Amino acid sequence: MNSNSYRIPDWIAKDSRVLDLGCGDGRLLAQLIETHAIDALGLELDPDKITNCLDLGLSVIQQDLNKGLSNFNDQQFDTVIMTQTLQAVRRPDLALAEMLRVGREAVVTFPNFAYIRNRIQLGLVGHMPVNPQLPNPWYDTPNIHLSTFRDFEELCRTLSIRILDRDTSNLSGNRTWLGTVWPNLFGEVAVYRLTKES
Repeated sequence: MNSNSYRIPDWIAKDSRVLDLGCGDGRLLAQLIETHAIDALGLELDPDKITNCLDLGLSVIQQDLNKGLSNFNDQQFDTVIMTQTLQAVRRPDLALAEMLRVGREAVVTFPNFAYIRNRIQLGLVGHMPVNPQLPNPWYDTPNIHLSTFRDFEELCRTLSIRILDRDTSNLSGNRTWLGTVWPNLFGEVAVYRLTKES
């Protein structure tokens, strides 16, 4: 992921406490530390990515997100981020609930399965999509819970989660006017800022 992507920096307060779930190589956290002076912690499972984070001087814990966040207190963070990882956890509903237990707000991005390129590949070609957004074949993919803007918003209603902001972008982190007007069809990546309903 391009760490300048998805308006995430716009949604992070300066000097805030941020937890990044599935922080990858740490570029986003490093950028936020530099530009927003955040107190940052990353969680990652992949040892090579953890090494990259440590090389950047980041605080990172090796942890399986499928086992929850019981090692963190309620409201311990201002913002909890999960970029391009929600679709890979076993229970996205539980992951969202945990994010908003340990953080006041959550920022989530995920591939929009209803994106037009995916629809064409599935509908006209008759195969599960394989493209830069979903690069693995169906039998060897970490993406086990594919969803759309509408599916995600329905889940938020079910979980009493309030959507503070919604955006869309392509994989390069750029907005398109079609994605803004018709996000479920032309939004390649779904981007949300969330909090609990009062």
